[in-house]
Amino acid sequence: MGGWQPLPEGLPAEVRHFVEHLRLLKDDTGLSLVALGARTAYSKSSWQRYLNAVQPPPRQAVAALCRVAGLTGADAERHTVRWELAVQAWPRPANVPEPPPGTGEYEDDPTLPWWDRPEQEQERAVRPHGRLLTAAVLLLLVLLLVAVVGAVALG
Repeated sequence: MGGWQPLPEGLPAEVRHFVEHLRLLKDDTGLSLVALGARTAYSKSSWQRYLNAVQPPPRQAVAALCRVAGLTGADAERHTVRWELAVQAWPRPANVPEPPPGTGEYEDDPTLPWWDRPEQEQERAVRPHGRLLTAAVLLLLVLLLVAVVGAVALG
């Protein structure tokens, strides 16, 4: 693995295997981390964290790297499967709560984009916005009513 820094000691085998394959895939592209960042919409520093096993990458970052590397079909799917196994085994920071029993995911996983989150979690995230929208519509109706009443009163 040429110029890569050694992966941390005690890293779970699934994580080590996944990161090593990501490194090989990145090396096969021939791109620098800056160029990879430009082609995938993930920054150089993000790729440094992902490729040094500091933080798990989002699923979409793995998919983007596969696209840049020209992988499709079953080849790209293998990386997605490795990602799933690695994220489940990834060591959690001390301040991140354990996942609810049986979910196998972080409760509030910052690496999981909103479009990949379970539907129940998405619904919880949407509810406050729904209330805000309702309040905005009601306020707009009150303003329209006041304008109509004012126009009628002032003739």
